[in-house]
Amino acid sequence: MSGANKSKRAAAAPALARQVKTTMPDHTVKAFTEELDGLQHEVARMGGLAETALNEALAAFSRRDTTLAQAVIERDGKIDAAQRDIEKRAVKLFALRQPMANDLRMVLTGWRIAGELERIGDLAKNIAKRSLILNQAEPIQLTKSIDRMGRIASSHLKQVLDAYSNRDVQAAVGVWYGDEDIDAHYNSLFRELLTYMMEDPRMISSSAHLLFIAKNVERIGDHCTNIAEYIHYLVTGEDIARERPKADSAAPDDQ
Repeated sequence: MSGANKSKRAAAAPALARQVKTTMPDHTVKAFTEELDGLQHEVARMGGLAETALNEALAAFSRRDTTLAQAVIERDGKIDAAQRDIEKRAVKLFALRQPMANDLRMVLTGWRIAGELERIGDLAKNIAKRSLILNQAEPIQLTKSIDRMGRIASSHLKQVLDAYSNRDVQAAVGVWYGDEDIDAHYNSLFRELLTYMMEDPRMISSSAHLLFIAKNVERIGDHCTNIAEYIHYLVTGEDIARERPKADSAAPDDQ
């Protein structure tokens, strides 16, 4: 995704979230609105950082690009710093403004989404770290399966970030349902890797790293689904009243 499009996304979120408090003085209303806008702008900006980290980590893995993997690891601190800034902004809004109704949901979901994005950044960093280890070994054919998983996860992240900026419940729910696709890919790959390790014990170490990378991608899909649920709550004021879809699992749940 281009930098221009990410800037548009960051600018779009605040514009869709203004609510005037007629019981407040004008200067207080303006300050409150600016603080809400600032929070949402930072969430959108952080989303762009997480999106870049994921895409570059997946590219580093696929291309066996050591330099790019190291860059992903080094830049993770920017995502952590953005999460801390959003947390401070949210705490300040809770303490000084006591938001209610829609505004309360804006602050709460912004804070929660930032937490999900921080975890996505950590998982992208872990993918990059394991890629560095795999770069020292012979390539494994099953990396193509992880590439496919990664493309789905990356698409889901882009969709939920756009849905947040546009307050698009339908798009968010689409991602929520689509998490089953990532789970199905992970379960299939888990079985393939187990077979691969049993057939050639020399590949156990590399296959284990591949399995962890696949699990990281699967977890990123879960975090995108969490964000989709927060968007649904932000816009409607209600939780998604259905059980989260999951593919039948052949792999152990270590969550």
